[in-house]
Amino acid sequence: MHREKTPADKLKQIDQDFGWIDRISWLMDNQFKIGTFRFGLDPVLNLIPLGGAIAGFGTSLVLVIAMWRNGASPKLVIRMLLNISIDAVLGSIPFLGNFFDFFSKANEKNIKLLRQHYYEGKHSGSGIGIIISILTVFFLFIGVTFYLIWTLFSWAFSLLNTLGF
Repeated sequence: MHREKTPADKLKQIDQDFGWIDRISWLMDNQFKIGTFRFGLDPVLNLIPLGGAIAGFGTSLVLVIAMWRNGASPKLVIRMLLNISIDAVLGSIPFLGNFFDFFSKANEKNIKLLRQHYYEGKHSGSGIGIIISILTVFFLFIGVTFYLIWTLFSWAFSLLNTLGF
């Protein structure tokens, strides 16, 4: 006869399902140690221009997709995508990005979020609030950028006009 799974059984199954995700995350963010400082393959890969960033982002994206396919909520997936996107964008800044990559551990953050989701019931929901916040910041950034460009060109043209050009 088939018995119903208890919450403890379900948590044990989740641990087994996400074991490989945890191992890849560890490899990418914490595998190596110098003194007390830990780092993974992600910052090492990012020393390779473009290819390393693509490989690191691709690996992180595969982890997020696997978590989503195994029941992570839309809100959680959005937060995890935001983590890896910030890591990829800031990590792609020459020199500064390489330094940033040694301290930014997007995969580790995502595993922590995943555990909070499954063990504490956090990060549930649709994530529409996060999407609205991101879009608001994006459009404000675009608006401020256009305003600054307009102001700069207006100032430059008025300066040229006063100089007689």
